[in-house]
Amino acid sequence: MNDFVIDAPASVSLPIVGSNARFPVRRIYCVGRNYADHAVEMGIDPRSEPPFFFLKPADAVLQPGESFPYPPGSQNVHHEVELVVALGQGGKDIPFAAALDHVFGYTVGLDMTRRDLQLAARAKGRPWDVGKAFDHSAPLAALVPAAICGHPNQGRIWLDVNGARRQSADLRDLIWPVAEVIGLLSQLFELRPGDIIMTGTPAGVGPVVPGDSVEAGIDGVATLSLVIGGRDGDH
Repeated sequence: MNDFVIDAPASVSLPIVGSNARFPVRRIYCVGRNYADHAVEMGIDPRSEPPFFFLKPADAVLQPGESFPYPPGSQNVHHEVELVVALGQGGKDIPFAAALDHVFGYTVGLDMTRRDLQLAARAKGRPWDVGKAFDHSAPLAALVPAAICGHPNQGRIWLDVNGARRQSADLRDLIWPVAEVIGLLSQLFELRPGDIIMTGTPAGVGPVVPGDSVEAGIDGVATLSLVIGGRDGDH
């Protein structure tokens, strides 16, 4: 017996490499245009503005091994591969020098984007939620504790679709590295344990269609594989 008037929503968590325990997900913060080459391909001068942030709901997480269901309302869904940071400690106004002490671990993830809806919203000065925060829009691999992988600040980040390389860069190309992202974000929100930060994607974003096979990874951290499922109503 509980005190809720309806069934409580299921909690969201991620598997952890080398452990039977799971990591509870509280919020998903995302960094926009954190690689200069991606900013340029989106028509933005990367030097013209500080980092900006948007959110996905925790239940946008797609678990490792699950297929990605092609979302409704869009004809142009894009992949965006990203280094993902999981916080084991929270705080406000975290100094850059102490920021990495707050990290539990890392993984690779995809910021799946309904690009047509995002661009339509951007053109009208509207929020990006329908383009970014839809169901299953955050496929993530299992978390790797920092005790295992360290704090990656260099190494190849890449994504293939059907065996063809689409995205390739190095973590050294991040405009704002992980410590600065955590510090800047903590000036705007009180961060908490369980928060996830998706740190931005390099150039090469592009469309996927039902039946595509996607492979993504960050050298020395994690890899992720998924299949793009059918649209609603497809057989």
